[in-house]
Amino acid sequence: MRKPNKLLHSPGKRTRRAYSVAARVGFSYLWLYWRKKIFGQAYYDRRIMVLHQKNATRVKTAVLELQGLFIKVGQLLSILTNFLPEAFQEPLESLQDQVPARPYEQVKQRVVTELGADPEQLFATFSKEPLAAASIGQAHRAQLKSGEEVVVKVQHLDIESVAEVDLKIIQRLQSIMSWWFNIQGMEHLYTQVRQMIEEELDFVAEARAMQEIAENLKEEEGVVIPIVFADYSTARVMTTAYQAGVKINKKEQLDNWGVDQEALARKILRVYSRMVFKDGYYHADPHPGNLLVQADSTLVILDFGAVARLQPVMREGLSELIEAAVKNDLAGMVEAGRKMGFLAAGREAERMAEQMIDAMRTFIQQEIKLEGLDFKNIEIDPFNNSLFELLKNIGIGGITSTVQVPKEYVLLNRMATLLLGISSTLAPQLNPLDVVRPYVQKFVLGEKGNLVSFVTRVLRDTTSQLLSIPGELQGVLRQARQGQLDIASVDTRNSGRLVYQGLRQLSLTLLLITGAAFCYLFWKQSEEVLLQISGGACLVFGYLLWRSGRKAKRVY
Repeated sequence: MRKPNKLLHSPGKRTRRAYSVAARVGFSYLWLYWRKKIFGQAYYDRRIMVLHQKNATRVKTAVLELQGLFIKVGQLLSILTNFLPEAFQEPLESLQDQVPARPYEQVKQRVVTELGADPEQLFATFSKEPLAAASIGQAHRAQLKSGEEVVVKVQHLDIESVAEVDLKIIQRLQSIMSWWFNIQGMEHLYTQVRQMIEEELDFVAEARAMQEIAENLKEEEGVVIPIVFADYSTARVMTTAYQAGVKINKKEQLDNWGVDQEALARKILRVYSRMVFKDGYYHADPHPGNLLVQADSTLVILDFGAVARLQPVMREGLSELIEAAVKNDLAGMVEAGRKMGFLAAGREAERMAEQMIDAMRTFIQQEIKLEGLDFKNIEIDPFNNSLFELLKNIGIGGITSTVQVPKEYVLLNRMATLLLGISSTLAPQLNPLDVVRPYVQKFVLGEKGNLVSFVTRVLRDTTSQLLSIPGELQGVLRQARQGQLDIASVDTRNSGRLVYQGLRQLSLTLLLITGAAFCYLFWKQSEEVLLQISGGACLVFGYLLWRSGRKAKRVY
């Protein structure tokens, strides 16, 4: 019989343990930083990796002792292993598979409370050993009296009270970090995390999500989402059909079965692209434990506690963001960011956002070396680029007080990160963009994916702005005749340059749009040579347009 975890049942001990670990980790880095000031960089470099490893072990040990929501927080942090020290990668990722199970007596008590009888009375068989354990519950294999093989997912007996204590601890730690480092805006991050946790605690909502997504994917061959047995399910217990299979990262077993792993990777990317970009409702936690593969290459998707919707406003905002970027409209890009929910309120946030967008534009246009639109060929100097300089100038506090990350994007980012990892494991030679690109095109440009209509709209909007200039000029002349014109300081030479650059940009925009339209037509007709020629012309026109915009900006 498993010993009860005292930390789970004592809020005071739980709080003290969490604070002590956070303090030890924080002060260990601070102490080494102070010693670096005395003994130099070489001293620091010899000791920092050892300290990373020691702190990674401390964090993992504390998370496994505390369990509860700290397991979930550790799993969420695992998606940041590209930014955290490398020593943290293995300990955080291993939390997916090392969650301790709760004693069977607690499982039995929860089932009795929710379903009204012992598991032995409700089911023909019920395994006391769990199939898997997670941060908020665990799953047991069983058999209904009617003969169906099922999995019973049971929330931990005290998870509601533990979650409330853990959320308070997380909120206090966030407040301390905000005060210590003078970072504003982290409250938004906490509210998003709290909302995600509360949604995962509702099994009724999870069952609805399973049913809706299963209906959306019913036309996808070789994809299974287990059915829910409503008579054996409540808000804290959920019973679903049992599906055999191995975790998707078990390459040796997949090889033994003769599974085409590149085809499997393409299937996963296609299914998730459909969920995100076509249906707008997706499974947001595709870690290997939630994706099973059967001998015939059937994909089984489990655990729908983390799901999210891609709201229509995101599609509208993304389309407007691209359109504003094409037109070099900084104000339009800021407004699109606000529409998508990424920008805090206030003029100061807008000013910061303008700086960030300008740095991002320079970063993409001048500092990323990308060959063949493949993630594996991206080259970036991490400490000598405009984004790094911006971060040094405005600091983390400036970013957190400007950018608000909606939980839907946190989940989308987690989903994409996990999928890229799975794709890389199954088929390292596969470029995920090849599979995802058609879905993104339809998402951005509309259901028909009509590039011509998109560029026509950009041209129409740009032209309408140009055509409005004579009317505005006439108004200025009328004010001048009436003696109502207030002239501040006009540099006629620079004004002439701006007019010239504006006309040049209009001509280049027309040429670029025409070239893009030809690219689309040649692509549809599979004319590869003509497509390459028109694509090359578009690159030339695009470069000249960007260069003209830079000149106009300097003159202005």
